[in-house]
Amino acid sequence: MSEKSLTSRGNWSSRMAFILAAAGSAVGLGNIWKFPYMTGENGGGAFVIVYLACIAVIGIPIMMAEVFVGRNGQRNPVASMRLVAERNLSNPAWRLSAIIGVLAAFVILSFYSVIGGWSASYVVYSGMGDFAGQDADAVGAIFSALLASPGVLLFWHTVFMGLVILVVSRGLKGGLERAAKILMPTLFVLLLLVVGYATTTGHFAQALDFLFTPDFSKLTWNAVLQALGQAFFTMSLGMAIMMAYGSYLGKDVSIGRAAVGVGIMDTLVALLAGLAIFPFVFANGLEAGQGPGLIFVTLPLAFGQMPMGVLFATVFFVLLLFAAWTSGISLLEPVTEWVEEKMAITRTGAAILAGGACWLLGGASILSLNVWSDVYLLGMFERFETTGILDLLDFFTANVMLPLSGLLTALFVGWCVAKESLRADMAMSNGMFTLWLSLLRYVTPIAVVAVFVYNLM
Repeated sequence: MSEKSLTSRGNWSSRMAFILAAAGSAVGLGNIWKFPYMTGENGGGAFVIVYLACIAVIGIPIMMAEVFVGRNGQRNPVASMRLVAERNLSNPAWRLSAIIGVLAAFVILSFYSVIGGWSASYVVYSGMGDFAGQDADAVGAIFSALLASPGVLLFWHTVFMGLVILVVSRGLKGGLERAAKILMPTLFVLLLLVVGYATTTGHFAQALDFLFTPDFSKLTWNAVLQALGQAFFTMSLGMAIMMAYGSYLGKDVSIGRAAVGVGIMDTLVALLAGLAIFPFVFANGLEAGQGPGLIFVTLPLAFGQMPMGVLFATVFFVLLLFAAWTSGISLLEPVTEWVEEKMAITRTGAAILAGGACWLLGGASILSLNVWSDVYLLGMFERFETTGILDLLDFFTANVMLPLSGLLTALFVGWCVAKESLRADMAMSNGMFTLWLSLLRYVTPIAVVAVFVYNLM
C-alpha cells in the first residue's frame, strides 16, 4: 500500500468517537446475553466482583497493547504487527498474533451473524405479539421452530450480514464512526428504558441484591475462570479488532484513558443488562441461571405475561439487535482492512468479499442446527462427541484462538517493544505506566494461560 494511501486512511474525529466505536465492539451479545446468565449461574454479586477485577487486570492492559500496535503500524493488523516488530528489532513472526486474531474475527462473525439473525427475527416476533399470553411450551416452540428452519435462519443471517457489510463498506467516517455515534447512544437509551420498566415489576430490589451482594460461598474456581474468560471475550480481545481500530487513532489521544473509558462503558452495559433482565426473571418465578435460553425463551415468556409486554419485548430485542450489530461491524473491520490492503481493492469491494465469505461459512452453522444436527466434528474426542459445527467453532475461537492471540500480543508488547517507545506513546504517569507494564508482563500472561489450560482440560 502506498504511503499516500496510508496517510489518507483518516483518524477518528475525537477520543469519544474511538471510545464509542470500541465500546460498540465490546458491548455485544456477551454483555446482554452471556453476562447475565453467567452471573445467574455463579451466584450473583461475588461473580460480578471477580469479573470487574478481571476487566481491570486483564482486559484493559491487553486492550492498550493491541491499540498501541495498531496506532504505531497504521495498517491492517497483520502488517502493523510486522512493522512494529521490525522497528523494535524483533522477529516479524510475531505477526502470528494478528493472523490468529483476524482469522478468529472471521470465524466468529460467521456464526455470530447467525445469532444476530435470531435477534432480528425476535424483533418481528415480539412486535407482532407472538409472545403475548403464551405459556413456556408455546414460547419454547417458537424458538425451536426457528432453529429447525434452515431457510428462515438463512434469511435472517443474510439480513444481519447485509447490515454489517453496509456500514463497514462506507469506511471510517461514513461507516464505523457514524454508526457508533448513532447506535451506541440509542442502545443506552433503549437499555435505560427497559431498566426503567423493570423497576415496575416489584422485584427490582431483589435484582439489585442478587447482582451487588456478594456471597463468596457460592464462588468456585470454575466461576473465577469463567469470569476471566468472559472479561477477555467481552472486551473484544484477541480478535485484532482493537489493532484495526487503533490504526485510525491519532497521536493526541491517550491510549490508557481511552481503554479505561471503553472498559467502564462495557461494564456499565453489562450491569445494566442484569438490572434489565433479572427483575423479570424473579417476577415470574424463573431461574436466573438459565443459560442461553434466558434471552430467547425465558425473557419472551416473562414479557408475554406483563402489562405493555409487547412494547417492551420489542424494545428489548431491538436493543439486542443493535448490540449484535455494533459487534458485527467490529468483527468485519479487521478482515476488511486486511483484504483491502492485501488485494489492493476498494473498501466496498473488500467489505463485500470478506462479508460474503463469512456469510458462506455461516451456512455451515445454520445447517448444524437442523439438517446436520447429527454431524459431530472431532467426534473421536470425548469432549466433542456431541458438539456440532456451530458449537465447535465457538469453542475453538473462544478457548484457543482468542487467548493465544491475546497472550502473544501481551508478551510481544510487554517484552519486545522498547520501554522508551511505550512510555512515550502511552503518555501516562510513571507510576501508572509501571503498573500497566508489570500487569502486562507478569499478571496478564499467567491469567490468560490459566484460562487457556483450564478450558482445554
